Amino acid sequence: MENRVKRLLEEGKVAVGYWLTLPSPSVAEIMGSVPLDWLLVDLEHSPIGWETFEDMLRALRGTDVVPLVRVPSGDAPVLKRALDRGPWGVVVPLVSSAEEARQVVAACRYPPEGIRGVAGTRASGYGATLPQYFAQWNREVLIACQVETVQAVERVDEIAAVEGVDVLFVGPNDLSANLQRWRDLDSEEFRQAVERVLGAARRHGKAAGVMCTGPEDALARVDQGFRFIAMGSDARLLAGAATRATETFRAGLRERGLLD
Repeated sequence: MENRVKRLLEEGKVAVGYWLTLPSPSVAEIMGSVPLDWLLVDLEHSPIGWETFEDMLRALRGTDVVPLVRVPSGDAPVLKRALDRGPWGVVVPLVSSAEEARQVVAACRYPPEGIRGVAGTRASGYGATLPQYFAQWNREVLIACQVETVQAVERVDEIAAVEGVDVLFVGPNDLSANLQRWRDLDSEEFRQAVERVLGAARRHGKAAGVMCTGPEDALARVDQGFRFIAMGSDARLLAGAATRATETFRAGLRERGLLD
């Protein structure tokens, strides 16, 4: 039992993946065949329910992709229920203080380092591998805190200093909206906030993560210093591919005089 993504980040390397937002084990299985480091099932902004989430994790079993989850909140019961399904880490929204970060870490770890309840769930082979899982889990769980509020940016050094936090994750939409500069990613306010996150990550030996719009944007973010890279989502990939194919087809029709 080893979290390959956590090892990559500890070694200062880049780990790349996608958000899964479509409630489909088939989509998860298709994405799991791509040479990615991780895939994250989004339970915050998608219609994915708990049973479908578990089936999507089953679809990733046997692949080299590390399964992660974004939970709808950092509440301990939510984190417990999510982790019992079997992901190797969590992305938690709206973490705006060191105390909130400590509560997240505690909810994700077993005693004596945390308060996660011990049970024979899917994560531990329904109890068959519980002793090994329990012994190794606190070391292997990946915990990412989303920095997406003004308060989080102001306290980002305190959040980064919390032991157990592995990633400071920036969602450009939410962060720019909270800075009252929605999608103005070139604004001074947004750029300064991003630099504060990157600086805190460097000072405390943590990885900085970010949601990107595609490979070009992702490479630019790597050049900035981000190492936990979300290259987009399954829904964006599908919409983008369908749009490009349709535009190419319609352009061909115009060339043939078959479309105004």
